[in-house]
Amino acid sequence: MVELDHPFTTGKPAGETWPAILDLERVISCVEGGRVIEMKDPTTAKAEIKVKMGAMSMKFTGTVSVVEQDEATHRAVLKIKSKEAGGQGFANADVIFTLDGDGGTVHTAAQISGKAASMGEGVVTTVLDALIKDFTSKLGTM
Repeated sequence: MVELDHPFTTGKPAGETWPAILDLERVISCVEGGRVIEMKDPTTAKAEIKVKMGAMSMKFTGTVSVVEQDEATHRAVLKIKSKEAGGQGFANADVIFTLDGDGGTVHTAAQISGKAASMGEGVVTTVLDALIKDFTSKLGTM
């Protein structure tokens, strides 16, 4: 299990950022290599992400769901469940957004297996950290 916390600022009040966090099409497209394949309903999307880890490139396909949302506290939990294309591995994560002021925090708890995990926790953490930092930098443009 890899757990990471990333503070971010959007320059917008939490009330303006809140709807964007719950808009899976917008959120997923902010993740480098991520794209929505199909919206199953407003809170669940089938998606894929292409990730480069060292010399390897992998594709994971699965679902992203909003499993909790509390507008009063501006806290949302997204659950990601994905499988490695053509492999035995998976990448699952709980992503907790907490908004306040003109930004907030993203807490990510990820479980990775298969080829990605075989690269070692240091590589996985570095790649995940870079993905989330890139994502949080894009939140202000949503």
